[in-house]
Amino acid sequence: MSSSLPSSWVSRSLQSVWHPCTQMKQHEQVPPLCVVKGEGAWLTDDQGLVFMDCISSWWTNLFGHANPRINSAIKHQLDQIEHVMLAGLTHPPVIELSEKLASLTAHHLGHAFYASDGASAVEIALKMSHHFWRISGQTQKRRFVCLKGSYHGETLGALSVTDVPLFRQAYGELLSEPFIVMSPDARGATAEENAQDVALRAALELEALFQKEGTQIAAFIIEPLVQCAGQMAMHSPIYLKRARELCDQYAVHLICDEIAVGCGRTGTFFASEQAGVWPDFLTLSKGISGGYLPLSLSLTTDTIYQAFYADTMAQGFLHSHSYTGNPLACTAANACLSIFETDHVLLGNQTRSKQIEAAFEWAKNDARVQNFRQTGMILAFDVAPDWALQHPSFSRDLFQQALRERLLIRPIGHTVYVMPPYILDEEQIAFMGRGVKAALNATLSSSKNHALGEIKP
Repeated sequence: MSSSLPSSWVSRSLQSVWHPCTQMKQHEQVPPLCVVKGEGAWLTDDQGLVFMDCISSWWTNLFGHANPRINSAIKHQLDQIEHVMLAGLTHPPVIELSEKLASLTAHHLGHAFYASDGASAVEIALKMSHHFWRISGQTQKRRFVCLKGSYHGETLGALSVTDVPLFRQAYGELLSEPFIVMSPDARGATAEENAQDVALRAALELEALFQKEGTQIAAFIIEPLVQCAGQMAMHSPIYLKRARELCDQYAVHLICDEIAVGCGRTGTFFASEQAGVWPDFLTLSKGISGGYLPLSLSLTTDTIYQAFYADTMAQGFLHSHSYTGNPLACTAANACLSIFETDHVLLGNQTRSKQIEAAFEWAKNDARVQNFRQTGMILAFDVAPDWALQHPSFSRDLFQQALRERLLIRPIGHTVYVMPPYILDEEQIAFMGRGVKAALNATLSSSKNHALGEIKP
């Protein structure tokens, strides 16, 4: 089966669809795949190619495609109410979901405010923090702090606290300037340091900033444990613990962006739990609806909620989205939380994460690989610089070679990672590990002009 000629669906897509996070001209050489079916961990394209979704469709899918229990719940809800606005109205699915999420935080957080995508949830947290300080009479507290290499979304507020030049450079004039501090990325350790040492060193820089500028700072935003779009940079939980202490000391809000790392990805339901702390704002999206429907939210504390609880409309949080708290999306999320509980998913993931590590044991001793790392169900490694320099189109080439091994992966630069759904068995995990190894071998042994051949059916 040749992949050189795009199908009619693909040709039509290239004429009518502007694909996200894509230089469309590259599709002249590498056409997109047209997926027509999903079942479990597997996707099928319009040419009959079946491949494993090793990245959970951009980190969203938790329990497989076309999951019977989630399907059934959505179908039932569809016969009740498909959508109703949440301003002045409410409905059972959003109430139940909000109660369950508050309970999962042991009621440290609650008052769920809903949107549709991750960046919007970040916008909500940023705006709430800014507005809280304004209500409190501390109008000078309007600056934000983020980590070097951080990513929090591509809407203007979220992009303002994103430190990825590729995303920021075209829009710099539109963005507010954050304070950017050292990342606790364990890859930054010196020969004498471990991951905890790097985290504590990074915390010293955060402390120095708070000492100097704390009266101007509204909030510090962080992806706990893993900076996902930042090449899967992983750090010790001690950094988050120290950040919580510093935020308390200097009256700065802590925003934990758990859009990618929440819902069990790091081993606990919330990544923040591993540091034994709770933030002032916690954002969720992606996996919360199991990868079914757009849904995001921001949880916050009673203290922040009560600051907005007043007689005047101007003191309310005047923010909305048309599909806020959509009943179908909330139903999918409730079904996912039910699966977590009945199937003991977090316990099962402890076994799966060990199986994933074993399946990639080969990478630990591969001279072409460095910075092998894993947090829960997220495993990543980097291609060593000497090899990376020889392959400027590495990410695209590895993507294609992986398809020949019936795997969907999407490298971030020269970082290779997997973040599969929580349903793989040991055999499927081993298949994934072997396939990534074969794809990496083929990519690194080829020249940049290597012509790709047949894709396995």
